[in-house]
Amino acid sequence: MVKKDTSFQIIDNIIMIIMCLLVLFPIGLLIMSSMSAESDVIKYGYSLMPRQFDFTAYKYIFGEGSIFHSYFITVSVTVIGTVLSVIMTTMIAYTLTVPGLPGKKIISFYVLFTMLFSGGLVPSYMMWSNIFHIKNTYGALIFPSLLCSAFHIMITRSYFQNNIPGEILESARIDGMTEFGIFFKIVLPLSTPIIATIGFMRALMYWNDWTNSLYYITDKNLVSIQALLNNMLTNAQYLAQSMDASMVATDSANVPSLTLRMAVAVVGMLPMIALYPFFQKYYMKGLTVGAVKG
Repeated sequence: MVKKDTSFQIIDNIIMIIMCLLVLFPIGLLIMSSMSAESDVIKYGYSLMPRQFDFTAYKYIFGEGSIFHSYFITVSVTVIGTVLSVIMTTMIAYTLTVPGLPGKKIISFYVLFTMLFSGGLVPSYMMWSNIFHIKNTYGALIFPSLLCSAFHIMITRSYFQNNIPGEILESARIDGMTEFGIFFKIVLPLSTPIIATIGFMRALMYWNDWTNSLYYITDKNLVSIQALLNNMLTNAQYLAQSMDASMVATDSANVPSLTLRMAVAVVGMLPMIALYPFFQKYYMKGLTVGAVKG
C-alpha cells in the first residue's frame, strides 16, 4: 500500500512539474523576447536565450514621461473599483439569500437578465456621457460595465447559500441582530474565500481594462496604463509601416515593433502576477475561518 502511494505521488509530482513548465514556458519566452534585439527577433525568431540583450523596447515605453502617472491612475482606479465592486456584489448576493424578502424573484430575474442581455455600446455610451456626465472623470474608469457583475453576484449568492449554515443566521435573527449586523459580523468573516476570489477577478478586470479609457477619456491626465501602452504600440506600428526604405535602415532600432509587443505585455501583466501570491494566502486563511467545526 505504501509503495502504491509512493508511486502515485511520484507520478503526480511529475505531471504537476510538466504542467508548471508548460505554463511558465510562454511567460519566459515573452520576457526574454522583450529583452532581445529587434533585428535578432526578425532574423532568428523568438528564443528563450537572447543572442544579445537589448532594452530598446523598455526604453521606448518608459521614455514616455506620463507612464508613471498612468500607473498611478490605474492603481488607484483598481483599488477603489475593486473595493466598491466587492461591497456591491456581496450585499446584493446576501440580499438574494434573505428568506421572505419581498420581490426577491423579481430582483433575481433582473440580475440574471443583465447577465444574458446588454443594451450595447452606443446606448451605454449615450447613457454614461449624456445622463451621468462621467466623461473625463475617474468615474468613467470605474462605473461603466465594471463596477458590478451579474455572474459574480450569482456565484457569491451560491456560496452564501451552500457554505454558511442557515442555523447561525437564524439564531442571530432570533437574538435581535439586524440584517446589516448579520452581514458584516457573520457573513463577511465566513466568506473570505469568495471575497478574495471575486476581489482578485475584479482587480484583474480593472487593471486590464482599456476600453473605458478609449471611450470616455480624452484628458491625457486620466489615461490608464493599458490604454497608454496600447496607444504606444499602435503608434510604433504605424511609424514602422509608414517609413520608406531609406528610413528603415536608420530608424528601425528607434521604433521597435515585435519586441515592443512583448515588452507591453510584460509591463502590463507583472503587477498582477506579483499580487497573486498575496491573494492565495487569503484563500487558505478563508478556508480555515469558514469551516464549520463539529
